[in-house]
Amino acid sequence: MQKKSIVVTGGAGFIGSHLCERLLNEGFKVICLDNLITGDKNNIKQLLKNNKFDFVKTDVTKFIEIKGSVWAVLHFASLASPVDYLKHPIETLKSGSLGTHNALGLAKAKQARFLLASTSEVYGDPLVHPQNESYWGNVNPVGVRGCYDESKRFAEAITMAYCRMHKVDTKIVRIFNTYGPRMRPNDGRVVPNFIAQSLEGKALTIYGQGNQTRSFCYISDLIEGIFRLLKSEENYPVNLGNPNEFTIMELAGLVIKLTNSKSKLVYKDLPLDDPKQRQPDISRAKKILNWTPKIMLKEGLRHTINWFSV
Repeated sequence: MQKKSIVVTGGAGFIGSHLCERLLNEGFKVICLDNLITGDKNNIKQLLKNNKFDFVKTDVTKFIEIKGSVWAVLHFASLASPVDYLKHPIETLKSGSLGTHNALGLAKAKQARFLLASTSEVYGDPLVHPQNESYWGNVNPVGVRGCYDESKRFAEAITMAYCRMHKVDTKIVRIFNTYGPRMRPNDGRVVPNFIAQSLEGKALTIYGQGNQTRSFCYISDLIEGIFRLLKSEENYPVNLGNPNEFTIMELAGLVIKLTNSKSKLVYKDLPLDDPKQRQPDISRAKKILNWTPKIMLKEGLRHTINWFSV
């Protein structure tokens, strides 16, 4: 039987590369699209040896042409780190708008199902805690983070428009803080920041007083949830993340302990529009996908630290 093909945009990125690997292990043929603005071919170097895997360097904000049948299009092309989207705000907006439009057009043309990688950032600095999928968010559209937040909110809107108007079988995953191997040391997000600083004996950078909270999901748990969502019949957004909530100070202390570091802490001003709380309500994921995260923070950090240490 001919293997089904899946297109993954942003497939050389942190989450995208793990997703490509899982799909190959599930028996699919995978076509990975990435312009490598933040993706890295080292993330997929083992996959390049697989004859069921194709890598195409391309910009998804341009027309996407794929030969042959496609079973699903997974749109993960995005500049997801604050360091990246603050440096490239226009590219961020274009990947969320033009890129999503093109990926949806491919799914429509191939009569394929479509899965959008959205984000907890659609909730902004939330006034509801924890955040469930019915919450509309508290986002500053003209703030410095608006390029990322609004690109994803637009992406969700056009995805649902294609679902309603063109009957594309769409899925939307709202991804909460995820971490694990293949994150870049200079990624700008808190887990790789703390691990890299701690391993180098540098002071860990705390923004504000470190009282803001985050929930950290290990990459293998996220990939399992995404795969279950892809196979499901659900069209509306589903939160995926680990609901266990930690302050940034608690995370810093745990990283220092696990790395046996003597790093101190240094405090800087809180970035503009930085959310004070972030915790997913995963009731829908539990009900629809029978999914719940398995890897606790300490175990996941150990795996991630080991990868950074090599």
